[in-house]
Amino acid sequence: MASVSVDEAMRRAVELAARGLGATSPNPVVGCLLLDTDGEVVGEGFHAYAGGPHAEIVALAQAGTRARGGTAVVTLEPCDHTGRTGPCSHALIAAGVARVVIAVPDPNPVASGGAATLRAAGVQVTLGVRGEEAEAGNIAWLTSMRRGWPYLIWKYAATLDGRSAAADGTSMWITSEAARTDVHALRGTVDAVLAGVGTVLADDPRLTARNLRDGTLAIRQPLRVVVDSSGRTPVDARVRDGAARTWVATAAEVGAGPDGRVDLAALLAELHHRGVRAALLEGGPTLAGAFLAAGLVDKIVGYVAPKLLGAGPTVLRDAGVTTIADAVDLEITDVTPVGPDLRITALPRKREA
Repeated sequence: MASVSVDEAMRRAVELAARGLGATSPNPVVGCLLLDTDGEVVGEGFHAYAGGPHAEIVALAQAGTRARGGTAVVTLEPCDHTGRTGPCSHALIAAGVARVVIAVPDPNPVASGGAATLRAAGVQVTLGVRGEEAEAGNIAWLTSMRRGWPYLIWKYAATLDGRSAAADGTSMWITSEAARTDVHALRGTVDAVLAGVGTVLADDPRLTARNLRDGTLAIRQPLRVVVDSSGRTPVDARVRDGAARTWVATAAEVGAGPDGRVDLAALLAELHHRGVRAALLEGGPTLAGAFLAAGLVDKIVGYVAPKLLGAGPTVLRDAGVTTIADAVDLEITDVTPVGPDLRITALPRKREA
């Protein structure tokens, strides 16, 4: 096999890391390649599931003795603590690796320090190779660890004129089966799905990740969270069906904001405490507006159907905007056809203080 550059190896490591999306939380996704002294790939791995071997350990097992004197290329700084597995920094040193190339430093104070440990052992450490790509692939976990609450994605489905249902309340279905299948795949990448009690009362959703063709449930299910200030969720609601864990978050339990409703910042902090690193906000124009008004939405994924209704409820209500100068500005990062619909991905632009 021909030798590869460190840059090429990191590109491959980022690709490998993505294979763990939706399965590693509350741990990050990580990819690793081992190059021997000639620059040939002798091992590769990724973190496949929480509690399983880390990417470096998988790659080292493949490389065996050929790792000695070689280079480890890893998307995240090797961990330096003993949890359910041992520290990867020590494993790399024990294997005789001469150089470790890292894309992104670890922001977790519990696990960080691997780079310093490696340097102290005489291992050459390089930081920042393809850092932006690795950061983007691990954005939910990194963001959550840096600030202490989950990365929040607001997902909505609407007609071209922004309606979520017809004037008579019918909404089955705004978007195509292809778009709905895409949404279930998106649910499979997050740790929690949030909806307001109004959506639960109106639509009685399941909020599970499943195969729409046969209705089977995905192996890993996100936590279902009903934001329900006064505890109105019916005992026979489908979110209580046992298909996945459910938390009905009330103001009495979480704390109330000035409006008497669930304090959204406190809700996200509690979710982080429960191991949620990425969450999907699905239900309710009022709840979506409240999260946007509070500046708590990190990404927006909109599924837009080529339909016009001209009347009916809209996807968003009261986001704290009263004048055009206060509009939530977005950066569109992707537009992809999904069946007959469009999936539009956008990031809220951060306002300057």
